[in-house]
Amino acid sequence: MKINLPDKLYYSIGEVARAFDVNASLIRYWEQEFPIIKPKKNNKGNRYFTPLDIKNLQIIYHLVKEKGYTLDGARIALTTNSKISETVSIINRLEFVKAELEKLKDSLVETSE
Repeated sequence: MKINLPDKLYYSIGEVARAFDVNASLIRYWEQEFPIIKPKKNNKGNRYFTPLDIKNLQIIYHLVKEKGYTLDGARIALTTNSKISETVSIINRLEFVKAELEKLKDSLVETSE
């Protein structure tokens, strides 16, 4: 899953929800269910997610939405599989390479016509 977020120190919950194409309530729910997500909160209670939180959310999204894990299963996978973050990182890089190759293929088809 490709996340389109600018390089910043903190992201609002709205930005994060749009990047993952989910509701903000799901992000808040995952925050309660997974202790690895720890956004900073200001005095008003607004959440601000760090790049580390975004990486952790990508892992959770991959497990729950793409692989079909239950929340309990995702929690167990996070604690028992130390290489899950590497796996998600590799998948993201491969998806990027695939998208670039598809662009290249489309440009070759256009020039040959």
